[in-house]
This record gives sequence, C-alpha cells and structure tokens, in this order.
Amino acid sequence: MSSRPLSPRDVGVILVAAGRGSRVGGEPKQFRSVAGVPLLLRAVRPFLSHPEVGTVVVVLPAAEAARPPGWLEGLTGERLILVAGGATRSDSVRAGLDVLPASCVTVLIHDGARPFVSTRIIEGVIGEARAGHAAVAAIPIQDSVKRVEVWGDGQMRVVETVPRKALWRAQTPQGFPRELLTRAHASRADASDDAALVELLGAMIVVVPDSPHNLKVTTAEDLLLAEAIAGLQRS
Repeated sequence: MSSRPLSPRDVGVILVAAGRGSRVGGEPKQFRSVAGVPLLLRAVRPFLSHPEVGTVVVVLPAAEAARPPGWLEGLTGERLILVAGGATRSDSVRAGLDVLPASCVTVLIHDGARPFVSTRIIEGVIGEARAGHAAVAAIPIQDSVKRVEVWGDGQMRVVETVPRKALWRAQTPQGFPRELLTRAHASRADASDDAALVELLGAMIVVVPDSPHNLKVTTAEDLLLAEAIAGLQRS
C-alpha cells in the first residue's frame, strides 16, 4: 500500500496583532481571554497545526514583542517568530515579510483578532495562492447598504442605497504568491488590507467564501459574540 506524499511546508503565515485594541478597552484585545483561552492563541493554533505551514510570524506591539506573555513565548522556536510591528498595518506586514524564511513561497496574512478561522478556509486560501492567485476569505453582505454624507449642520443623511448583490465583506486569511505580495508592498503604500495593495497591480483576486463565525474582535460587543461562538464549538 502506497503512502500519501507529505505536503511541503512552504507556506508562511503573518499574524498581524500589533494594534492596541482601544475600542475594547483595558489590555490589548489580542491578549484578552475568550472562554479561558487568549484570543491571539486561538488565532495562532490552527496555523501552527497545519501540515503545510512552515513558519508563523506574529507581529506584536514593540513592548509585547520584547516581553511576550508566557503562553506565547513558550510557543516560539523554529516555526514561530515574534517581531515588533510598525506604525501602520502595512508596516507591520512588511516587518513580518522581512523575517519569513525564503522557503515560504506562499504567504497568508491573518488578523490576530480573528480567533475562529477554520481549517477549510485556510486550505482554500492556500490552494488559490499556490495556483498563482491572490485569495481573500470573504462573506456576502446581507444588510441593505447606504451611502451617507455629513451635511453642513453635522447631520448624517442617506445619499443612496448601494446594490448589495455584488458586495462581499473581506475577512482573513488572505493568501498570495510571495513574489506578488512583495511587489504589492514595494510601493510602501498603506491600505486597509493586503488585497487592496494587490488590486493596484491589476492582479486577479479570488474570493473564498467564509463563515460569519470568523469574526474580527474589535469592540466589547464582539467579545461577547466570541464567547458565544466558543461555547457553540465546545457543545
């Protein structure tokens, strides 16, 4: 009986967790516990356990990168690297790219505040990136979308209703051939996500349909939702 060939560990992952999470309040949100497990640890584990991931770089605020919490420092080694982030999100991604080994020819970028990424999504994004495309985990927008402007009296008013049929909300992970991502960041521009930088190159970006459970914890209300999702996963 022939054995299944081992997948190459040629995927590098950059977890961006360099923000302060001021909208949540208290300690940086990535270190807050969700059902007893630090949020960032929940985000890291699925990538460290994936057989095709060779290196995970966690980008932290400078103070935490120098003195990481014990639960994170204990994971560091050949496969997990901690690095200090920059002034912007794009600066932080570039800091991660700088320390990724050359063997990581496919790169995934993930928000450190998304604790519930699934193996299915990780594999879908890796597959598209290995095929030479940029790939974005995303979900369709279900609500009506209004374009709003602020008028002279400070009142916000609806200008138009935007058709939502073709609108999707980008999530992470986002995956790229390394060469493509490096070229996108060579402009030194800043953007809300890496796919936006790749768009400027005219490259094709493929959508990998995701789940709303892969939420980004931004507010105190999001923490409550994360607790609920963690409870569902235990049941």
